[in-house]
Amino acid sequence: ANAVTDNPLVFPEQEEILSGGNFHAEPVAFAADQLALALAEIGNLSERRMAMLVDPHHNGGLPAFLVERGGENSGFMIAQVTAAALASENKGLAHPASIDTIPTSANQEDHVSMATWAARRLGEMADNARTIVALELLAAAQGVDFHRPLKSSDILEKIWSTLRNEVPFFDKDRFFAPDLESAKAL
Repeated sequence: ANAVTDNPLVFPEQEEILSGGNFHAEPVAFAADQLALALAEIGNLSERRMAMLVDPHHNGGLPAFLVERGGENSGFMIAQVTAAALASENKGLAHPASIDTIPTSANQEDHVSMATWAARRLGEMADNARTIVALELLAAAQGVDFHRPLKSSDILEKIWSTLRNEVPFFDKDRFFAPDLESAKAL
């Protein structure tokens, strides 16, 4: 069977032009836009939880920025700033690509779905969201450490243990990138 995805279809022998729409990627763009919104919201919620953990006015008695000797150590302050920046970046990237149609091909294609961009940005957004969630995981583990000897649920203790096998307690400022990469790999 013969098939094409061109539009319009031109049949010069019959002097006929059929405009059939054929494949239009708008449904793909819509789906990608929904994924973008979900990724932005996952990152935003994770960053907000982390912001609560580092703020002594909202964290139930934990030290500011989850570190001892604040002032001498900045702890998770810049980690939370990083999470906030990535969450903000994802919000900008989440703008629906499917509504940004620009005619192309000398106006032959008058409604372009922008599905390629809609899908292509998702990789960057997923990595941003993964980084934000990893930062939250590091902060949450730090908070658990400050509440010892209390124990959490079995599943959370297992997650804490898995992380702590890779990343030690943050007792003083140090280069944070290796810890972040270890948490992202989990």
